[in-house]
Amino acid sequence: MSTPAKFEACFSEADAGRRCRAVLTASLVWAFAAVLFLLPHQSRAALEIDSWTTENGARVLFLETRVLPIVDVSIEFPAGSGRDLPGKSGLASMTLAMMKKGTRSLDENQISEQLAGIGARLSSTFDLDRSGFSLRTLSDADTRDIALEVLREIVVSPSFPEAVLERDKARNIAFIEESKTRPNVIVDQAFQHQLYGDHPYGSAASGEPETIAALERQDLVAFHQRFFISNEAVVVIVGDVSRDEAQRIALRLTEGLPHSDQALPALPEVPEPAKSTEVIIPHAASQAHIRLGMPGVRRGDPDYFSLWLAAQILGGGGMTSMLNEELREARGLTYSVYSYFSPYQRRGPFVISLQTRKDQAWEALDVALATLEKLVAEGPSESQLRAAKQYVIGGFALNVDSNAELANYLAMIGFYRLPLDYIDRFPEEIEKVTMEQVRDALQRRLAPTRTVTVVVGPTARP
Repeated sequence: MSTPAKFEACFSEADAGRRCRAVLTASLVWAFAAVLFLLPHQSRAALEIDSWTTENGARVLFLETRVLPIVDVSIEFPAGSGRDLPGKSGLASMTLAMMKKGTRSLDENQISEQLAGIGARLSSTFDLDRSGFSLRTLSDADTRDIALEVLREIVVSPSFPEAVLERDKARNIAFIEESKTRPNVIVDQAFQHQLYGDHPYGSAASGEPETIAALERQDLVAFHQRFFISNEAVVVIVGDVSRDEAQRIALRLTEGLPHSDQALPALPEVPEPAKSTEVIIPHAASQAHIRLGMPGVRRGDPDYFSLWLAAQILGGGGMTSMLNEELREARGLTYSVYSYFSPYQRRGPFVISLQTRKDQAWEALDVALATLEKLVAEGPSESQLRAAKQYVIGGFALNVDSNAELANYLAMIGFYRLPLDYIDRFPEEIEKVTMEQVRDALQRRLAPTRTVTVVVGPTARP
């Protein structure tokens, strides 16, 4: 999405729903025009990211930008689906969702009305590792203070109202049951379960109907008290505030959170598959949905940049990837095929994903696997590696061209304890990857003889 489109999504759409006051005056329009000019230059300059730890142990990352009268604030915790308790899949996601449904002094309608009345936007972050909230608000003190107080109450003092919990449990169960009829959901959940098994990453993030039904209010209260603690919080502040103001914001958001002198237990390592596994799930859909992969890389992995480029060459963006050439261009087996790594605290998945006609499923799968085997055995060509570097570096620049995107990257840096200059160094790290490093990483880290494959659609291999 272009910068103008992103700005429009944040404000014009908000106007239509009373999320934004009538603040788009001529001065703000001129400020927006200025940011279109300045942000690309800013993204190429070294970012002056400040970082500190609050008295209650929260890690803070701050970037001051004065182009627009806006501030983006996020607060995240190690409370993703990987922290679900045994037999309670969906607990983490339900806890996060319910935190916005009421606090000690605000019900869910009052939360929505207060944020809408000042043009602030609240969103959630949730994945295998992380859970939290992001807030975008105008930066003038009166508006900002109202928005931050709502966020503080949501984070520090959620009430988990019983009636709302029962209502949302019923809604979630209906949604889960409906989603289990969709082949794209079926294939993703089955692939995750086959890849991770009993590892915490293997449970369904949204839960199962029976686990959601069994959740009680006290489960959510206990999860919040255990994982939403000040010394595990990561606060990110990007925008039109000073360092002193950022310090006050960070302390305000984390005051009142529980504190623990003991570190949370580390997630277990992801085991390597002993052999290849193929699971076939019949479905009435006209298309076969295929996922093929294996455990990939973690955040901070020394092979990350080499394998990122390898995935780009194999099945990344654009029409020139090896998988696209073999499956779409040469054989007409699919309209779209792609591959990617998703790094987490532990080894996230490496995935090849495609759809094709049911009668072509096995040919398409065999071609995809053969293409992977070829890349691992031979490595890429010099031209492929050069094109991948250009594509990744160019795309990365577009991904850090707004305050909100910078805030997302800073949250990742803070949570995974990456170097503060990670954004500045990323293009350099990509550029200095050698052909030998890519080939070595491929042969050490990707084993085509130990893949996990899930095919949804056909009844069986012919």
